[in-house]
Amino acid sequence: MTALAPTLSLRFFPRTASWLRDLFLILAGSWLVAFFAQLEIPMQPVPITGQTFAVLLVGALLGSKRGAAAMIAYIAQGGLGLPFFAGGASGFGILTGATAGYLLGFIGAAYAVGWLAEKGLERSVRTSILPFLVGTVIIYVFGVAWLSIVLGSLSKAIQFGLLPFLFGDVIKLMAAAIVLPGAWKFVK
Repeated sequence: MTALAPTLSLRFFPRTASWLRDLFLILAGSWLVAFFAQLEIPMQPVPITGQTFAVLLVGALLGSKRGAAAMIAYIAQGGLGLPFFAGGASGFGILTGATAGYLLGFIGAAYAVGWLAEKGLERSVRTSILPFLVGTVIIYVFGVAWLSIVLGSLSKAIQFGLLPFLFGDVIKLMAAAIVLPGAWKFVK
């Protein structure tokens, strides 16, 4: 009997050259986040998007290093002008604007979710909530901290950058906690 691969993505590409596989997975992960960024409900100063759901999935699917690299690739591609950010936005201004902290948090969240997934926590609905909760909290910590600097107030940052998102992010977290274990059952 063969041992399980550390992440779900490696179950699909076990014999591909590692550098080619990693490049493909990192780019595919960045493009998945870019796709979900287009699912947007415009709000100011931070829109509601599907990005956080995609970040959680990418971290769990790719693991810590590839997941974080995918987020770096996502941010770099959007920063260089590809319409990857919420609502098709791009450019350096996004990387210094109100949502910059959330984008930075994506890197830490993908790494943390990936690390916990490498420990097997995303394979059961009962345990998969933990990695996705940790990832969501990391995104909020970075996002709200930066937004408090931009707005000049922690209470405003919480009011505009945390509270409106809690309900939706609980749904995204629960969806991720159901999708990944289901995918593991499917590949077994």
